[in-house]
Amino acid sequence: MRKISTLRQFITQFLLALTGLFVLIPIWGIARLAFDGSLKGRPTEFLWFPKIFSLEAFLKVLDRPYQSVDFLSLLKNSMLVSFSAAGLAILLGISLAYAFARFRFPGRNAGLFALLLTAVLPPVAFMAPLYILLSMIGIRTTLMALIIVYAAFGMPFCIWNMRSTFQAIPKEIEEAAFLDGASDLKTFFFITLPLALPAIAVAGLVAFLTAYSEFALGWLFVEKADTVTLAMAIYAIVQTQYQGGAQPWSYLGSLALIIAAPVVLVFILLQRSLLNRMTFGSAGD
Repeated sequence: MRKISTLRQFITQFLLALTGLFVLIPIWGIARLAFDGSLKGRPTEFLWFPKIFSLEAFLKVLDRPYQSVDFLSLLKNSMLVSFSAAGLAILLGISLAYAFARFRFPGRNAGLFALLLTAVLPPVAFMAPLYILLSMIGIRTTLMALIIVYAAFGMPFCIWNMRSTFQAIPKEIEEAAFLDGASDLKTFFFITLPLALPAIAVAGLVAFLTAYSEFALGWLFVEKADTVTLAMAIYAIVQTQYQGGAQPWSYLGSLALIIAAPVVLVFILLQRSLLNRMTFGSAGD
């Protein structure tokens, strides 16, 4: 029995190490491209380390990563769109999630299924109707269009995630607040909502990442260079390279690392909430 346990532990650790390598090797490859000053186009051989260590690609990308638009403008657009979309998704998702968790009304199950179906379908399936609708409203080429669309795509996960958390919160806590004279709104904001903060943080993180990394819908809506985001800029570099452009692949690697930095920072800031959400979810289940 002892040998079986040891063998199982070894296999588990080996598979975890293999999974870690599978994740880290591409990241190492991107970092190698970013710091390789010898690249003048597409890399022709696999190397573990740069031939010539250089920061030229970072300096170039931080200056003008996309046409004549500077990096700070692209970063501002990405942060504005991502945080606004995440905030809107959370604001609307909280009320809907609480309604689905606590109340019974006609069409409740159909609504949950519709949200799940929306989350499963790819964004490309909504391109044509969104293009027509936003053009009719007159906001298709603005950042507001991206905020609304990205918030809509982030809401299904937010609602399902927060709904499970609200269901796990005992109703007796809210009933005790009612007996003490608290109103519905006061009970929700001061009792229920603080208990659901870890789930709200996770939902906000997923909505932020969805908006921060999306580029396909952005290219469909955006027409001006000053409304391009960082994700669109890195896609433009890839397209230029595959179409025979002269930009080195080190630009792609350096911009990819720079784009990943805010995501890593957000994860560091919210890691406690992520752990609390996992603990709360396992306890609630």
